[in-house]
Amino acid sequence: MDRNDDFESCSCTIIHEDVIKKVRAIISEEDKFYELAELFKVLGDLTRVKIIKALLESEMCVCDISALFGMNQSAISHQLRILKQARLVKFRRDGKVVYYSLDDHHVEQLFDCGFTHIKEN
Repeated sequence: MDRNDDFESCSCTIIHEDVIKKVRAIISEEDKFYELAELFKVLGDLTRVKIIKALLESEMCVCDISALFGMNQSAISHQLRILKQARLVKFRRDGKVVYYSLDDHHVEQLFDCGFTHIKEN
């Protein structure tokens, strides 16, 4: 369906019980859907998306990310904390410097899939 088309609605009143039963069994894990919704909320912030893109390119410390985006370190640290809680980024210490990177390859896949989707016509 083209994005410019009007929304189409079903004009019948037939309930497809077999389809409902199958789908109900699949979507019964509501807690997992809650977690997925929370993940998408975290990704719903431009600064956090930009941080993820930067970390796709290189492991970086807070100072570097702060300089890259022209934001103070406190604001970047706050965003990184949210990304860490969502298990999207991880950190490692090297002396006094804390370096951030993506948590695992799934974050890159998620980012790439989303980017591919929005670039479609």
